[in-house]
Amino acid sequence: MTEGATVYLSAFIDELVRSGVRNIVISPGSRSTPLAVLAAEHPEMRVWMNLDERSAGFFALGMARALRSPVALLCTSGTAAANYLPAVVEANLARVPLIVLTADRPHELRDVGAPQTIQQIGLYGDHVKWFMEMPIPEAAAHMVRHARMIAARSAAEAGERPAGPVHLNFPLREPLVPDLDHPLLYGAGCDHGQAFVRVASGRRLPDDSFIESLAQELAASSRIAVVCGPQDDPLFPESVVELAAALGCPVLADPLSQLRSGGHATELVVESYDAFLRDEETAASLVPDVIIRFGAMPVSKPLLQYMNRHAASRLIVVDEGGWRDPTLLAADMIHADAAALCRALTRALARIGKQQRQTAGERPDADQRNAAAREWLDRWLTINRVTKQVFEQEIGSMPGEGGALFEGRIVTELNRLLPPDTALVVGNSMPIRDLDTFYAANDRRIRIIGNRGANGIDGLVSTALGVSAAGERAVLVLGDLSFYHDMNGLLAAKMNGLSLTVIVVNNNGGGIFSFLPQASLPRHYETLFGTPHGLDYSHAAAMYGGRFDRVDTWDKFREAFGRAMREGGLNVIEVPTDRASNVDQHRHIWRRLSERLRDLGLNRR
Repeated sequence: MTEGATVYLSAFIDELVRSGVRNIVISPGSRSTPLAVLAAEHPEMRVWMNLDERSAGFFALGMARALRSPVALLCTSGTAAANYLPAVVEANLARVPLIVLTADRPHELRDVGAPQTIQQIGLYGDHVKWFMEMPIPEAAAHMVRHARMIAARSAAEAGERPAGPVHLNFPLREPLVPDLDHPLLYGAGCDHGQAFVRVASGRRLPDDSFIESLAQELAASSRIAVVCGPQDDPLFPESVVELAAALGCPVLADPLSQLRSGGHATELVVESYDAFLRDEETAASLVPDVIIRFGAMPVSKPLLQYMNRHAASRLIVVDEGGWRDPTLLAADMIHADAAALCRALTRALARIGKQQRQTAGERPDADQRNAAAREWLDRWLTINRVTKQVFEQEIGSMPGEGGALFEGRIVTELNRLLPPDTALVVGNSMPIRDLDTFYAANDRRIRIIGNRGANGIDGLVSTALGVSAAGERAVLVLGDLSFYHDMNGLLAAKMNGLSLTVIVVNNNGGGIFSFLPQASLPRHYETLFGTPHGLDYSHAAAMYGGRFDRVDTWDKFREAFGRAMREGGLNVIEVPTDRASNVDQHRHIWRRLSERLRDLGLNRR
């Protein structure tokens, strides 16, 4: 390889490390040789090999999500780079920091029929925050500075909130093997041992006058609901529950909001809304003045319908950037750091409360507001408590063995069985919905992760293994079709000695469609939507060196799960279920809940 390429590319890799990027996921290929070798040779860069680029993309995504910092991703030219697209799309929509490095043919070999060559400039379109077509590497001093500046900028761009993926495309000429004995290897252009460019940024927050004005408006409202969608800021849970306490309002917490588990107070957390808002009378009776929504849109469709039903209420959306409001109802779009805004509003509300106490007796409207707010909050908490009681009673009375195991019970079992400091990765379609409905708040540190950016069923096994590679104890719950989509991702567990417990909810097809209008098309339903496959997943587990358990009772489930937690390694636990029975069981619970709320008079205004 030329001296210029060795010096330039080694400076780039070194600057990634100096900028805090310590993990790179690589798929094998020829054109990417110099970057791969230089990454592997660097003493502070950890290389994770993944043979399939689609799996590699999601593996890097899972690791970056778990670490909350950028992870690099490297492949050769051609369709290898195209296979990253699903993970890049998810990283963009879910705001996960990735640095995508694609090797490419040099310019003279493009658009002339050279093998393994596609159009890679702008390959990912608007799905990346930033793209750069890199120059042909040179050793000139200004070019080495360029290499370091681009490396520093790529890490900063990927990690800057809202985070996301960036793409650098490297045209490389043969020969491709770098000189690992070069005296300037990793050292060119930076001799002081620090990052070439130090990047500083802060948390975004509106000015004081806006915060004071908003706090005054909220203090005058008696029926406020805080809605928390998917987000992963460790500072957010405590900040938002303190704000809710100051407002005297419930916190409707999506499972991916990180509010249902942890050391923060959970007294105001309402986690069963997905079930009780299905009851038309209950949803109609809970009329809010203001809804404050943090993070992405929650999973729950009944919650979305509730917000649409009460479109006359004021909707305040708080987000770091972008425009995430599928309701189209936002009266206020506040681009701010959620945790910082919560703390600022809480301080402002404390000042307002102090002023009100000093003028006690002169402000009867404040006393009326506080009484109305207490009544509003108590109603939400009572309905939530009754809902959980119905869950416990009805789920406990369902059959506990055979092929009709209730899928929702997997969630209630895990709610008791998951050890603290576990990452629970949840697949899309029914698993995330069952988690939303049945996962109760607790004080254990359970981090819940899901790919809800694009809501796809691809790459879930690889995502969970990326989480495991970041050092988290990981448990994955997904459907049988999602498992099929990413079975090859299991190779990462075997190659890297990773532990992962995979719970496969096997209803032999697309279970979520049984809840949708398509189920009313009996002539075509099974062929087009149910899609039964009849696969025996025990062979997949064996191929990748994992243990497989197929359970038909909850005692066996608990035994298999406990062994997986004790022994580690790759464990696949299959829970066979029946699609038709599962629909009936869900609807039975919802029906019994409506009856209970009606009997107690909780669904009336």
